[in-house]
Amino acid sequence: MAGQSSRAPKVAVLMGGPSAEREVSLSTGQACAAALRDMKHEVVEVDAGPDLCAVLQSIAPDAVLNCLHGRWGEDGCVQGMLEWLGIPYSHSGVLSSALAMDKQRTKDVYRAAGLPVVDSVIRAKDEVMAGHVLPPPYVVKPNNEGSSVGVYLVEEGANSPPHLDDDMPEFVMVEAFAHGRELTTTVMGDRALGVTDIITDGWYDYDAKYKPGGSRHVIPADVPTEIAEMCLDFAIRAHNALGCRGVSRTDFRWDEAKGPQGLILLETNTQPGMTPTSLTPEQAEAAGVSFGELCAWMVEDASCPR
Repeated sequence: MAGQSSRAPKVAVLMGGPSAEREVSLSTGQACAAALRDMKHEVVEVDAGPDLCAVLQSIAPDAVLNCLHGRWGEDGCVQGMLEWLGIPYSHSGVLSSALAMDKQRTKDVYRAAGLPVVDSVIRAKDEVMAGHVLPPPYVVKPNNEGSSVGVYLVEEGANSPPHLDDDMPEFVMVEAFAHGRELTTTVMGDRALGVTDIITDGWYDYDAKYKPGGSRHVIPADVPTEIAEMCLDFAIRAHNALGCRGVSRTDFRWDEAKGPQGLILLETNTQPGMTPTSLTPEQAEAAGVSFGELCAWMVEDASCPR
């Protein structure tokens, strides 16, 4: 936000929206808005709807803190509108947001950057329900949603393919299941903040991510130094390869039995959650960055074009 005066900027915090992750986005946005007010920013909370363009023009903010999750808010759509309006905004730009939201194309970028992934294919929903398109175990998920929305685990030895809900898209990703521990690393600018080990009693699904007690986070992760350093390195490389800006978070699976060869990338989230149970604020806190400081940094980092 170069060129701003010494006064605290007026920040429009975008939240809510029409995606499947609306409730999480509202929680993220409200937490960030409260933190920014504590940091003496002028804050306007905006529940993003069809009139968003007109609302932002009437507010005339100095910057937008984008707390939207999922489609329309995280996939390049709202970023394009903000570029058109010329309003500095947080997180990644149009291209990197759209790219990271597409899981299969993200994997193509990872491979080109020499980053390890598991095999996956895009198949029609009807084909996936008609028979196994990969040998079990495998995972079925939308190719362009986040936060474990609509994820199905087909376990080893399963006789039947999954029955997918009606709200699953026409084409889905089918991905070989990666055994092992769930690790994650946040990147803030050009700095990887740390490695968290995510421990759950079962599948790390939407409820495990966002409901209190759904999962336990161990930071720093109790992993060998070599694995921790690989996570930090891979997260920065993924952030840069996708063209991310601001804050991102890359998720991993690590199969301990395979050592360093057992670490693979799952995906990169260009707008990580900032709820009370979210991983990114915990990693920032462990790295010496308070929640308020993290929110203020994202506003300071805002720019346009992005």
